[in-house]
Amino acid sequence: MEQLKEEKVFSGGFDTLLIVDDDEINRGILDNLFSAFFPVEEAADGQEGLEKILERPGKYCAVLLDVVMPRMDGLEVLRRLKEEELLERVPVFLITAEASDSVMKEAYRLGVMDVISKPVVPYVVLRRINSVIELFRARKRLGSKVEQQKTELLEKAHQIIELNQGMIEALSTAIEFRSNESGAHVRRIHDITRMLLTHTAMGEGMSEEQIDDIALASFMHDVGKIAIPDAILNKPGKLTREEYEIMKTHTVQGARLLEKISQLKANSAYVYAYDIALHHHERWDGGGYPDGLKGEAISPWAQVVSLADVYDALSCKRVYKAAFSRDKVLEMIRGGECGVFNPRLLDCFFSVEEELAKMYENVEEAALDGR
Repeated sequence: MEQLKEEKVFSGGFDTLLIVDDDEINRGILDNLFSAFFPVEEAADGQEGLEKILERPGKYCAVLLDVVMPRMDGLEVLRRLKEEELLERVPVFLITAEASDSVMKEAYRLGVMDVISKPVVPYVVLRRINSVIELFRARKRLGSKVEQQKTELLEKAHQIIELNQGMIEALSTAIEFRSNESGAHVRRIHDITRMLLTHTAMGEGMSEEQIDDIALASFMHDVGKIAIPDAILNKPGKLTREEYEIMKTHTVQGARLLEKISQLKANSAYVYAYDIALHHHERWDGGGYPDGLKGEAISPWAQVVSLADVYDALSCKRVYKAAFSRDKVLEMIRGGECGVFNPRLLDCFFSVEEELAKMYENVEEAALDGR
């Protein structure tokens, strides 16, 4: 007995043993046998025992169950516990004088851990039940450790995702600095894109993950500008025809750059980033570049980023122009002065523009008039 006391390793919770038997003497014998090792509770019949287990299933480290009892017998208790899927969490032992073949067969079929015949042999019962309880506790500890490790892995994966997104944003911001812009431009493009896809019909049929990828991809819409000479990129006046043709190549250059970043290809945002970089200057009527795509041939995400880019460019100061007032910006977009957009996209845009305009309330370079 003393050796068993030294061997037991119990922790808080999952520590109470429940004895379910209609015979008070039997309950007393088992209580006296196990009370040195566990807190013990008793139930006088199957119904009472079942109610105790269902009320706090995580409390009990084992259930010692008689078979023949009033109100509800032991086999019925087993059936109910099996229905509740509790037999995998709490080991149940039949301790009974009714250990016939049919009872044992049914009990094991239902999922009982062991069938012990009365009268019990104390040291045998203690060893068999203690061993199983320790096995269940070890499995529970292992399960908790696995869950902890899973949580830690998910946290690390999330950190890696955030790091990747930060690197993408940093690259895009660095390119914005080359063109004398603050870097806030790419963040606003991201936010406008997300708003249009989340709160308007333009995002219909898209999953939350897809919208996240498209918004992330929007950061990279102008990465091709890294290949444009400073003299053209930062020219304060109007570009010549030849300079404009060079500027237009930033779409193709951007797609080529993204294609060469092998690590990016493993990111689910890559397919959107490539298409947006290449086609965010296409226009609904076919008047854009570089491929002169028309109508639905332009992907929805490229269309959304295209309009977001125009809206932000008009609303903010650039090296080649001052910021326009909000009223002027909306007039120019409606009138197609910056190219023709999908009428459905325009409807979606104007339905949320009042909310979008709030992004520019504290932007220094934004025009004060109309903000």
